[in-house]
Amino acid sequence: MLLFVGLGNPTPNSENNRHNIGFKIIDSINKKYSLSKQKPKFKGLLTTGNINKKKVYAIKPLTFMNNSGICIRELIEYFKIDAENVIVFHDDLDIDFGKIKAKFGGSSAGHNGIESIDKFIGKDYSRVRIGIGKPNSKIATSDYVLKDFDEDEVLKLEKITENITDCLAILLDKKLDLFSSTVNNKQ
Repeated sequence: MLLFVGLGNPTPNSENNRHNIGFKIIDSINKKYSLSKQKPKFKGLLTTGNINKKKVYAIKPLTFMNNSGICIRELIEYFKIDAENVIVFHDDLDIDFGKIKAKFGGSSAGHNGIESIDKFIGKDYSRVRIGIGKPNSKIATSDYVLKDFDEDEVLKLEKITENITDCLAILLDKKLDLFSSTVNNKQ
């Protein structure tokens, strides 16, 4: 069993924020692979299904970014999912817009959602870091990540999301470097 987690904030005015890119990835996976209808469970919106004959759960935590770990811990304890079978999709300021870097474990690099997950389940899980780039102006980081994507970024974001979902089979096999390079080569 695998658990896909998309990080974001659950308010309607957050929907198109840079910080909500994880939610967008989960929505895309749900649609492409016809996972079940989203149900409110484990303090999140949960879907289930099979992808390439593997049982998959996908969740968008409704606990807000800073408390994402609460939702994930409840879910993995209930379904007896090992942390190493958790894959988290999230925004990353330190990566150029549209680039992908997948890795297992490591530092949170100051990302509050990742810090919360580390606190509740440890660091032994995979992360798909989706680059949102750094702000061009002197805007505060917290304001930048909570700002909506620009119009030209929205079009690119659709392609990025499509490329990630198209390459999901590689991710299911936990070939993180191959997944990153394949997605990046499609951009």
